[in-house]
Amino acid sequence: MNLTDKKMNARYVVSNFPFQFLRGAFFLLLFLLWQPAFAKMELRSVEPAFWWAGMKNTELQILIYGDRIADSRVSISSSHCSLRETVKLENPNYLLLYLNTEHAIPETFDILLERGKEKLKIPYEMRRRKDNARQVKGFDSSDVLYLIMPDRFANGDPSNDEIFGYPTDRNNPNARHGGDFKGIEKRIDYLHDLGVTAIWLNPVLENNMNENLYPAYHGYATTNFYKVDARLGSNEDYLSLVKKLHAKGMKIVMDMIFNHCGSEHPFFRDMPSRDWFNHGKNYRQTTHRTGTQFDPYRSEYDYRASVNGWFVESMPDFNQRNPHVARYFIQNSIWWIEYAGLDGIRQDTHPYADYDMMSQWCKEVMEEYPGFNIVGEAWLHSNVAIAWWQRNSKLSAPRNSYLKTVMDFPLVDIMEKCFDEETGDWGGGLFSIYEYLTQDLVYEDPQNLLVFFDNHDTSRFNKNAGDTLSIDRSKQALAFVLTTRGIPQLYYGTEILMTGFKPDGDGFLRKDFPGGWAGDKLDKFSATGRSKKENEMFEYTRRLLNWRKGNEVLSKGSLKHFVPQNGVYVYERKYKGKSVVVLLNGTNKEQCISLANYREVLPSTTAVDLISGSRLSLDDKLELEKRAVIILEF
Repeated sequence: MNLTDKKMNARYVVSNFPFQFLRGAFFLLLFLLWQPAFAKMELRSVEPAFWWAGMKNTELQILIYGDRIADSRVSISSSHCSLRETVKLENPNYLLLYLNTEHAIPETFDILLERGKEKLKIPYEMRRRKDNARQVKGFDSSDVLYLIMPDRFANGDPSNDEIFGYPTDRNNPNARHGGDFKGIEKRIDYLHDLGVTAIWLNPVLENNMNENLYPAYHGYATTNFYKVDARLGSNEDYLSLVKKLHAKGMKIVMDMIFNHCGSEHPFFRDMPSRDWFNHGKNYRQTTHRTGTQFDPYRSEYDYRASVNGWFVESMPDFNQRNPHVARYFIQNSIWWIEYAGLDGIRQDTHPYADYDMMSQWCKEVMEEYPGFNIVGEAWLHSNVAIAWWQRNSKLSAPRNSYLKTVMDFPLVDIMEKCFDEETGDWGGGLFSIYEYLTQDLVYEDPQNLLVFFDNHDTSRFNKNAGDTLSIDRSKQALAFVLTTRGIPQLYYGTEILMTGFKPDGDGFLRKDFPGGWAGDKLDKFSATGRSKKENEMFEYTRRLLNWRKGNEVLSKGSLKHFVPQNGVYVYERKYKGKSVVVLLNGTNKEQCISLANYREVLPSTTAVDLISGSRLSLDDKLELEKRAVIILEF
């Protein structure tokens, strides 16, 4: 700009000063009049919405979310609870209150937020606990868990199928199909008759994700930790299902995810603070190398890359080292146990989260509910690695995970191969199981391992519903899982020979249960809708499950086994003078075995085979059909 231009510009400013001043004053007055309405406190959520008097841990975190809610002065009207601390985060839309509830009684008091002349009163309820609230008996080795993906099991209420606006499409394996709580509820008699004692549901919490970008039918991208997904039903519908399961003597296990949430969760869309998530809003993929948790030679780079990375871009990774995040999740799990009457929790991606936080979580839950149980998913392929994660493990001492049950993934790897192979006396086939179990000394508590041969993340164990060899394979594996040490878990549809191959895509592992939808051509919940071979497998499964129910020999008994000879694996479970002896022929040929080798576990010269119902002579030799399963009770 030259000198002439500067002079002209100065004359313009001076000549127009009155107009500019008045215009500025007008807009300032308009802003001041408009500002209170713009900044009015608007409450979006309070989490948890209520709590209980008489909890063992007397600290209560209340997270309040609303427009500029943190600019408020806070007080509470209760004379029995006290406000210990108010925490304001980077984002003014969040406010954390920490209350001391040591002297709490059942009541409703007000949380009062004040800003200038504006007041916001939030009623808060402290409920009365049930008399036996702490006396939860979690799932254990007396149970058989039946894993259900709710979207794929049965549709009992079509009105909630498309509640968030995304259509169901049963021809698309990655879309929602419409299964819900009502559908499961209508099949409780089927499950009870089958003989399962506990239901593990894949995640049921809200997954309101953009399904054009990410298929969230499986439930692992949570968008609300205190509300179930409306396409499955309401919180009240979930409670109804739990009550009806309990009325049948069955337990419920909730799938939880503390490692990550869905990218549509308010925590991510409107982040409370930059350290609420690892790497803030910047996506960094985990390496999945969770062995760095226990690797004595690890580099810090590799450890952080594994634990701090995101599972996938649409599932941002929580920073559990943030004490407020840790308290939120510990409290959330206790809320669901107390509110819904849960009997157990399955924790997803357990080794991906911060070890110390997860340890503290397990410890606090077990202190509140001493008989409860938590199983952690540690998808590792070594028994040493799995053992490191179990409670009181000498391998991780002096650290302690306080995780009572871990999933026996190494045994899954072995079973996938061994029931197909011919057994040699030094390796392969059933010898692989024998050899693996000889190493159980690495486990602090082998009876608290979750044993299974497939689930929602693996190929279905049954390969061909019409193939005799495939069915024999499934029968042997099922008999073994239900009679060895640990807590058995079955995947829905195992009893009707459902198939699915992981390389085809995860959706093919999670097919609809035929008959769960109105208009299905076949109803395989009914014998008339099943093929001859499917009914054969169903009755086999039903017989074993109902025989196992309440059988203390299998839930509490010791295990003794013999080195496999000529492909035959023999083992005994024994408790208080009663025993069960299992014989598995791991070959495709008939065998005649000498019983002299097994006399120490054969207290009688005759016994009835549970599988065939025949009385067998145990004097000298025993004939075994190819791939035979024989179960004897003494």
